Amino acid sequence: MSDGSDDTHGPTDASAPPGPEGPPYAECVLCREPTEYPRSHRGTTLCPRCEWQEAQRTACPG
Repeated sequence: MSDGSDDTHGPTDASAPPGPEGPPYAECVLCREPTEYPRSHRGTTLCPRCEWQEAQRTACPG
């Protein structure tokens, strides 16, 4: 039975936190994937994966 309402999209999740300053996001300088930083962010921007890999690479071994 249809009541005439269009409920094809389902409920929205209003509890989800908004992204940092919203899109457009800066590209990762290594893999070109979107980062968590806005395009206005200064300095080297890395996506979470490349940030983690860079931290592992530069970590003190002992």
